[in-house]
Amino acid sequence: MRALTLLGLGTLFLTTSCKDSHIDNLEERSRLSDEVSLWPLPQQFQTSPVAFKLSASRFKIVHAPGSTAGPSCSLLQNAFRRYFKYIFGYVNEQGQPRSRVFDSELRELQVLITSTDPECDAYPSLKTDESYQLEVDQLKSVLKASNVWGALRGLETFSQLVYEDDYGVNNINKTSILDYPRFSHRGILLDTSRHYLPLKVILANLEVMAMNKFNVFHWHIVDDSSFPFLSRTFPNLSQQGAYHPYTHVYTPVDVKSVIEFARMRGIRVIAEFDTPGHTQSWGKGQTDLLTPCYSGSSPSGTFGPVNPILNSTYDFMTSFFKEISSVFADAYIHLGGDEVDFSCWKSNPDIQKFMEQQGFGQDYSKLESYYIQRLLDIVSSTKKGYMVWQEVFDNEVKLKGDTQIHVWKMNPQYQDEMARVTAAGFHTLLSSPWYLNRISYGQDWQDIYRVDPQSFNGTPEQKKLVIGGEACLWGEYVDATNLTPRLWPRASAVAERLWSDENVKDIGSAYSRLEKHRCHMVRRGIPAEPLFVGHCGHEYSGL
Repeated sequence: MRALTLLGLGTLFLTTSCKDSHIDNLEERSRLSDEVSLWPLPQQFQTSPVAFKLSASRFKIVHAPGSTAGPSCSLLQNAFRRYFKYIFGYVNEQGQPRSRVFDSELRELQVLITSTDPECDAYPSLKTDESYQLEVDQLKSVLKASNVWGALRGLETFSQLVYEDDYGVNNINKTSILDYPRFSHRGILLDTSRHYLPLKVILANLEVMAMNKFNVFHWHIVDDSSFPFLSRTFPNLSQQGAYHPYTHVYTPVDVKSVIEFARMRGIRVIAEFDTPGHTQSWGKGQTDLLTPCYSGSSPSGTFGPVNPILNSTYDFMTSFFKEISSVFADAYIHLGGDEVDFSCWKSNPDIQKFMEQQGFGQDYSKLESYYIQRLLDIVSSTKKGYMVWQEVFDNEVKLKGDTQIHVWKMNPQYQDEMARVTAAGFHTLLSSPWYLNRISYGQDWQDIYRVDPQSFNGTPEQKKLVIGGEACLWGEYVDATNLTPRLWPRASAVAERLWSDENVKDIGSAYSRLEKHRCHMVRRGIPAEPLFVGHCGHEYSGL
């Protein structure tokens, strides 16, 4: 038979091995190319013209015989229901009208989990195995994975393989896939301080993240502008620091629901509480936390970064991060450490005196390092690892070996920073070229797509220290009204770069698939912006 083969190289080619010459090569190639729109592209993918029908009244997703995860695995049971609805629409699964019976009909997808610990009740981690194998055939279709996380990725792929024919009937081609991610950290940063994002917006974008095989939600939850995190230990932080103490906060129940919603989709939630800068909202609810600024010999009435010379500061941080470590399940907390303005510290006579006592001279980066070092010790005592922005590394703070350095600056060249961080033996992730709050006219997704996190001068050992990257959507000009279309499908370009083989680079192939992928998102009710002129068959479905 003829087989359309896609081997992670971004190109399609047709091989002929039997006599079905009644199918025109060019026509068949065009038709199959239209059907192949997987995003991100699997590592190995092979499909044929042989197609099977799917009927909502007869098709089922079930646990395979011998699977170590059964009906008691609620994570998979929920996923089965979710993907059934994605494939067939939000139909009533009970009492559906019987549809026409087809000779070539796929009745069942069996999900086989092989590990003795399927991780049904666990949380995903940096070391999570997300690989899977998918075999689609009429006699037996099987999705095989070591654990539930790989099964989730495979279910998404299966759902993208389904397409409607000219008669509105669902079809899927005979297919074989072996897939796994290139990088283990594939994240999206959302900023909920500069503009508060309603819970439903966060959950909706977690859903889209799963569709694009992202696995980290970096929650930049507080900043100068507002403090929407409702702390049980220090309720005044949000009472005084949020835009509104009741309507613009994330309660403990809200946070728990975000973490669980993400877990059910194989997504880690890494919270960022950035200090000592970006903390103006903290000071509204926590007396003496921030540094009083001076104008000459008198206080100016304004405040700067966290005050690093008071014991009360570290007492507060100890209690606060003890709470944070218990609320957020992930093994890592992002501690920020970026963009610290030293001018207020320089103006304060008590700070100046402390600097002299410590022998810091006039090097205020040493004072910043002093604070960061003590904070890192506090977080380490909670048994959490930490991520920091690149300034912490640049300022030569003593860091644990498992620290993750987050590179975000464009100048000097971010490639040089990646080389320096990895040469020092630290794991690193990249965001510099993926600040999606920066917009331009036209198809800027192409520049996003061309970036490679390992494109820097370094040894193979250094390249292995790159754990992935994140697309960042900062909130100065983004709120619930425009977040989703600004993020998608531009973030999808980052998703493929972090998942697919490094040789998947062809812009033409990517455009064709991404255009269809965008239509898949629109069909699921996601207002993803268009790439260019065109039309989706389900343009306004769910919007």
